[in-house]
Amino acid sequence: MSADRAAGGHRFDAVIFDAGGVLVLPDPTVLAPLLAYFGGDSNLDTHRRAHYAGMKAKSDADASETAWDVYNHAYVEVVDVDERDRQEAAEVLDRTRYHHTWRWVIPESRVALDRLAAAQVPMGVVSNASGQIEAMLAREIAQVGPGAHVEMRVIVDSQVVGVAKPDPAIFDHALPSFSEFDRSRIAYVGDSVTMDIAASSAAGLHPILLDPFDDHVGADFERISSLHELADELT
Repeated sequence: MSADRAAGGHRFDAVIFDAGGVLVLPDPTVLAPLLAYFGGDSNLDTHRRAHYAGMKAKSDADASETAWDVYNHAYVEVVDVDERDRQEAAEVLDRTRYHHTWRWVIPESRVALDRLAAAQVPMGVVSNASGQIEAMLAREIAQVGPGAHVEMRVIVDSQVVGVAKPDPAIFDHALPSFSEFDRSRIAYVGDSVTMDIAASSAAGLHPILLDPFDDHVGADFERISSLHELADELT
C-alpha cells in the first residue's frame, strides 16, 4: 500500500484523526437552547463557529487540555449571549459541555470518511476523551474493523490508555496498527494547536489542523478547511 500510494503521488499512506472538532462537536442541539436563555443565537452554524473560536482562544492562551475557561467565554461571545450574562452563561456552558455531549457528527466529515474508506486509505482515531469515544463513534461514524460504519484500524481513548495529548506517547498506542508505514507519511488531523499539532509533530507524524474558519492565517503548519480537502488528495 505504501509504495502504491507513493507511486500515485500521494503524500500520505494513512490518516489518523482526532475525534472532537474533527469528527464530532459538542452537541449544538443541546447547547443552543441552553444559551438561548441568555440571549444566545440558536443557529447551529453559529454554534459550529463558536467551537472553533473557542479552540483558537485555547490555543492563543496555551491552555491545557483541562482548562476550558477561555473556550467557554469565546463560545458564548460568538453566539452573541448578552454581555451582562456572559460570565454566568460561560459557567453554565462549562457544566453542560461534558464528554457525553461530544456527539454531534460533522456532516461533511462523515461523507469525507466514506470517500477515504472507498479509496482504501488506512485510518484510525487518537483522541483525548473520557472512556466513551469508541462507543460513541460506533453509533454513527466508525468502528475498529469491519462493521456498520467506516472501518478504523484503531481507536485510542486517552482515559483508556492512561496518557493524553500533548504527550506524544499517546500515539504509541496507535502506531503499531500502522507499522508498515513511515511515521512521516501518516497524517494526523486535529483542531487544537497546543494539543494536536504539538503532540503529532513530536511523535513524528505529519500534523494538519482542521481550520474551517481560517482562524490560523500565517501558521507554520498545514491547515485544511474540511476533511474533503484530504479526501480530494487521497482519492
